[in-house]
Amino acid sequence: MLSYKESLKILKEANALIEGHFILSSGLHSPQYVQCAQLMSKPDKAIRLCESLSEKIKIDFKDFDIILSPAMGGIIVGYEIGKLLKKETIFSERVNGEFKLRRDFIIKKKQKVLIIEDVITTGKSSLECSKLVRDVGAIVVGYACIINRSNGKSLIKEKIVSQIELNIPTYSKENLPNSLSSLKAVKPGSRNL
Repeated sequence: MLSYKESLKILKEANALIEGHFILSSGLHSPQYVQCAQLMSKPDKAIRLCESLSEKIKIDFKDFDIILSPAMGGIIVGYEIGKLLKKETIFSERVNGEFKLRRDFIIKKKQKVLIIEDVITTGKSSLECSKLVRDVGAIVVGYACIINRSNGKSLIKEKIVSQIELNIPTYSKENLPNSLSSLKAVKPGSRNL
């Protein structure tokens, strides 16, 4: 398994951890942004983090049937982990602002589901996926991600297995430090389209 230092180095080399002034999907402001799409666009780097995460998943979640990921960010990570662990992998998509299963994807009653994302901040997308699972009478066995940047403030109360935890500060618009307020803010997140 990769160390924290090795994982951080890969993220920086992939230009997946960037500096500036960012407005997150939550509306909070941050001096750093994790753009996992940059990591996933570099398969030689992404696979190293996915392999390491799959080893952690094997230890923490020994028994599950299927992987569910939220579109867009979780699709590639879910697929790679599914390939490594030889598990069926599906994804949910937003339809009128709400996650749905489409493309004839099905979660069967009593199936054990692992929810995998690229980045967990608030956990909102993962929890929306877990609602889909529970609504059909299936079981959420847990959550996994490449990067957990929740700083212990995730809405997810169950265990989150991550390849790396990043403690990136966030600020409300009213409490911006001077270092951020002097920079132009950008909204890079997938929910800001």
